[in-house]
Amino acid sequence: MKVVDFLEEESAQYEVTQHRPTFTAQQMAAEEHVPGMFVAKPVVVRADSTYYLCVLPACCKIDLDALRVQLGVARVELAEESELAKLFPDCALGAEPPFGALYGLETIMDASLQEDEYIVFQAGTHEQALKMDVSEYRRLAEPKVLSFSYHCR
Repeated sequence: MKVVDFLEEESAQYEVTQHRPTFTAQQMAAEEHVPGMFVAKPVVVRADSTYYLCVLPACCKIDLDALRVQLGVARVELAEESELAKLFPDCALGAEPPFGALYGLETIMDASLQEDEYIVFQAGTHEQALKMDVSEYRRLAEPKVLSFSYHCR
């Protein structure tokens, strides 16, 4: 996996866990026994003609209008699954890691994740999770921090 190689090259501090296959960020939160606010869910959007990797808590959804305004673009849409397969060729669909730069995308992190001590995220498969301190994640991902999510129930 590209992400693990990247983490090793950067001498990153992280933990790896194996779990039963999960297909949503909330399922992974349950499987890993962590609150949804600590699971980083990557969501790819197309803003006008540019793709961005947005990272938000598993228990939240993107406010596309808020993101559109903050990016200063005319239109923001969720990327299609066919686009994700092309953008993340080494990842299982829906198991993309939250490091956009590895795939030529700018990473945008929701401000609510800054409050977390750590985050948990998928590493390109549906059976493996990585855990790292938020400060370490920010060092490695160098995300732009915006406020673009709302809590869903």
